[in-house]
Amino acid sequence: FSRLIFGTLYPAYYSYKAVKSKDIKEYVKWMMYWIIFALFTTAETFTDIFLCWFPFYYELKIAFVAWLLSPYTKGSSLLYRKFVHPTLSSKEKEIDDCLIQAKDRSYDALVHFGKRGLNVAATAAVMAASKGQGALSERLRSFSMQDLSTIRGDSSSTVPPAVTVRTSSKQSHPKPSRSASEGTGSSGK
Repeated sequence: FSRLIFGTLYPAYYSYKAVKSKDIKEYVKWMMYWIIFALFTTAETFTDIFLCWFPFYYELKIAFVAWLLSPYTKGSSLLYRKFVHPTLSSKEKEIDDCLIQAKDRSYDALVHFGKRGLNVAATAAVMAASKGQGALSERLRSFSMQDLSTIRGDSSSTVPPAVTVRTSSKQSHPKPSRSASEGTGSSGK
């Protein structure tokens, strides 16, 4: 919690004040802090896994953030000028090339997976539509003319005997067999 307040909110507020006042020295000071803090946060992701058992590990992290912020120690400025700036300056071209390649690859991968995702979605939609249409036609077939005539109690059927009757499992009344309805002419109710 204290790292959130002192490591993020406090510097964010003073960064805001630097932007508002348009003081170049303050801009530079807070930009150096944010660069160091970003590197610290990245390193912290890995060190937390391996060093969390170390006594006073979390207290040392808070002390480090306080050291970075302190106007007396100027920790972030010191680390930036001694280590970060020289390293980034010497490796800037390689880093830029890697970032451009990563950007191009990520765009290509996004387009590739986007096309695949759209194809999968379209196939799924077509399959669902065809299954839905099949289910609808099956349901409509279950209501043949013979089924309707037996529900009404009509003895004269206009359907020729070669038509097969499909019964739905959801109907509550049992259907008489074709031979029983033809022979007796009753609906079985």
